[in-house]
Amino acid sequence: MPKYLPKNPVSRLIREAGAERVSEAAVDSLVYHMEKFAEEVAKRAVELARHAKRKTVTKDDIELAVESVWK
Repeated sequence: MPKYLPKNPVSRLIREAGAERVSEAAVDSLVYHMEKFAEEVAKRAVELARHAKRKTVTKDDIELAVESVWK
């Protein structure tokens, strides 16, 4: 069950990638993995901000976190 991402835009994204039809299970799976990835990026970005002694997570923190998580 998605916590943050609505299913319809994710389904649309899959169709725009070329699928004619998309199963609900496929949408659920992609939503799950997208949310897990976003959670890991957010956690890493917070770590980076804290390490820099900042309370604010910046765009640079997010971009560095994406590079770190996306291996």
